[in-house]
Amino acid sequence: MRVAVDQDRCVSAGQCVAAAPDIFDQRDEDGVVVLVNATPDAAEEDGVRQAAAVCPALAIQVHG
Repeated sequence: MRVAVDQDRCVSAGQCVAAAPDIFDQRDEDGVVVLVNATPDAAEEDGVRQAAAVCPALAIQVHG
């Protein structure tokens, strides 16, 4: 699995961090998503897919 984020689309809702805190973080200055791990292991897959599903801006792409 590979994960990508589009920081330009991010609306700083923080849903991704709540769903997968080991994969996503937010910038302190504006709350925009920061991808911590672009290649999460199988144990993180459900959280990553949940984060992509709840992102209001559709700023998270999951491949594989």
